[in-house]
Amino acid sequence: MAKAKDNPNYKVIAENRRARYDYAIEDDLECGIILTGSEVKSLRTTSANIAESYAAVEEGELWLVNSYIAPYERAMFGHEERRRRKLLVSRKELSRLWNETQRKGMTLVPLVLYFNHKGIAKMKIGIAKGKKIHDKRDTEAKRDWGRQKQRLLRHGE
Repeated sequence: MAKAKDNPNYKVIAENRRARYDYAIEDDLECGIILTGSEVKSLRTTSANIAESYAAVEEGELWLVNSYIAPYERAMFGHEERRRRKLLVSRKELSRLWNETQRKGMTLVPLVLYFNHKGIAKMKIGIAKGKKIHDKRDTEAKRDWGRQKQRLLRHGE
C-alpha cells in the first residue's frame, strides 16, 4: 500500500476506523463497487460515510448496505444517499465469503473506500469476528503498553 499512497490518483474517501476496535479482522479483500455518475462526483469531493454500513451476501451477490454518499448538488439526476450498492468480486471469492459468513459470528465489515491508482473507486472489506468487551480491553491495554514502551525508549536514550 505504500506505493499506492505515493500515486497522485490514490485517494482515501472514507475509512471505518471503529471496525478494527469492534471486530477482530481475520482477512481483507479489495472489491469494486457499482456507482452512478452523481455518486462518483460526490465521492471526488470526499463526502461519504461507511461507519454504520455492512456487507452481505444475498441471493448470490455481494451488497453494501447502509453506506452514505452525500448528494451532489449540481447533478441533473441525483441519487439516494443510503441505497444498497452492489460490490464486485469473483465467483470464487463470493463463495468463500458466503462460507465464511455462515460460520458462527463472522461478518463482512467495510474498512476503506478509496480511489485506486487508476482512479477507480474500490472498497476494502474485512472478514471479521465480533470482539467481546474483555477482548476490547485487552487490545486497549496492549496499545497503551506499546505507546508507553516507545516513550520509555525515546527518553531512555
